Amino acid sequence: MKVTKETSLQELAANKKAAMILIDSGMHCVGCVAAQFETLEQGCKAHGMSDKDIEELIEKLNKD
Repeated sequence: MKVTKETSLQELAANKKAAMILIDSGMHCVGCVAAQFETLEQGCKAHGMSDKDIEELIEKLNKD
């Protein structure tokens, strides 16, 4: 799966590897009901992440 800013948090939460990367990055909201309706970018912004932080997180999520 190719992760972008528009990827839904619900989709990422369903992927164990991606969910663990998000949790390790401080995105503990992946299990939150409200997060099901947010994109990765929206969730990251809600947690105060900068655009650079988001890009770095996307790079981690897209690594093999």
